[in-house]
Amino acid sequence: MAALPPASDIPHTPIERPGLAEHVLEAVQRRLDEHPEKMRRRRETVEHPFGTIKARMGATHFLMKRLKNVRTEMALSVLAYNLTRVMNIMGIAPLMAAMRA
Repeated sequence: MAALPPASDIPHTPIERPGLAEHVLEAVQRRLDEHPEKMRRRRETVEHPFGTIKARMGATHFLMKRLKNVRTEMALSVLAYNLTRVMNIMGIAPLMAAMRA
C-alpha cells in the first residue's frame, strides 16, 4: 500500500455552504479575530458537557439512524449528564425531595 502524501501537498478545496452568505462568515471570523478570548471562554463553558458526555458515557458515536432517533438519543444523553450534575451539586437526598414536591 502506497504512503499518503503530506497534508501540505494535498490541494485545498474550500467548503461550500449553500444558503450561507460569504459576508456572514467573514463577519463571524472578524469577530473571532478581534476577541479570541470569547472563543476560549466558549470552549471552557459550552463544549465541556459534550466532551464529558463523549468520554464518561462512552458516546463516541450515535447508535441510532434517522434524525428523529438521533435527536432522542442526544436528548437522553444530555438528560443523564444534567441529572449527574444535579446529583453532584445538590446530593441525592435533596434531589429526591425536590422531585417528590
